[in-house]
Amino acid sequence: MTLKFKKIQVRPDYVEEVYRVLLDAISDGSLAPGTRLTQEEIAEQFAVSRSPVLQALRLLKKDGLVQDAPGRGLLVAPLDIEWISMLYEVRGALDALAARLAAQRGGKIDAALIAQGRRTSKGKDVKAMIDADIAFHNAIYHASGNPLIGESAHLHWVHLRRVMGAVLQSSKQRDSIWDEHAAIAEAIAAGHAKRAVELVELHTNRARSNLITRLGEVLSEEP
Repeated sequence: MTLKFKKIQVRPDYVEEVYRVLLDAISDGSLAPGTRLTQEEIAEQFAVSRSPVLQALRLLKKDGLVQDAPGRGLLVAPLDIEWISMLYEVRGALDALAARLAAQRGGKIDAALIAQGRRTSKGKDVKAMIDADIAFHNAIYHASGNPLIGESAHLHWVHLRRVMGAVLQSSKQRDSIWDEHAAIAEAIAAGHAKRAVELVELHTNRARSNLITRLGEVLSEEP
């Protein structure tokens, strides 16, 4: 592992912060699939004891984001094409339902979210891009008036962050993503439920197709 982390500020409980930093690094690709992780190295970089690192790694393993490495330690789990496809099926269904309900209720998506998303897409901070993307989708869930949609989506949020990060690492996709978001927001604001659902489904299918294609290319290059 060559990634360099900043030391964590003194806190009574480091577990959540160590977990969050590692999750962000896995999500934005800083810790790529297959990267080996050891308690000692992480603890040294964070300037914390190994205990909170061990607990954070256990949480990541429970989430399915890291797995046992051959020999010793852990490694960042690979992105599985079949799992991603199933994840997008669930996400697409939830987003389509949320968009339909939001349009029927005359919901409005704050234009500032889209403007912020476009700004982040011009930079290099993948974490900020992920956060902006999630904020947009959360706004649709909120506008739907059904809190169970957001709660259901959040059950898979750690994996959604990682998948979003994999998509957003490709600069070719960033502008089109926010063009699609803007079109969805416009359909919702206009009360066009059917159109909003169609756009959400198109958006989800394109994201899934692009990511699966990229992963297939990476796998074909491996020895």
